Amino acid sequence: MTAKATLRFLRVSARKTRLVADLVRGKKVSDALGILSFTPRAASEPVRKLIVSAIANAEAKDLDVDSLYIKTIMVDEGPTLRRFRPRAQGRATRINKRTSHVTCELAER
Repeated sequence: MTAKATLRFLRVSARKTRLVADLVRGKKVSDALGILSFTPRAASEPVRKLIVSAIANAEAKDLDVDSLYIKTIMVDEGPTLRRFRPRAQGRATRINKRTSHVTCELAER
């Protein structure tokens, strides 16, 4: 039995979020929360909250919280917010503000 949680439209690029997701993939939930609480990256706090949400979903399904591990954690690209910055001689360049979607699935060992 598995429990799932999804975080959508995270305002951190998928490439940076994947670095955080790779740290906790396959780990026990308690170990993953410990790792994320001491990781100095912008995506670590939202991913930690996502795992806490998945734990709450697992409790609602009457799963044993002590035996949970992160079965899958996927980071996909979300929509890109396009902004423009004025440049010299009347030109403008595009600034891409990227977002990501994170999906986490917990399972019992």
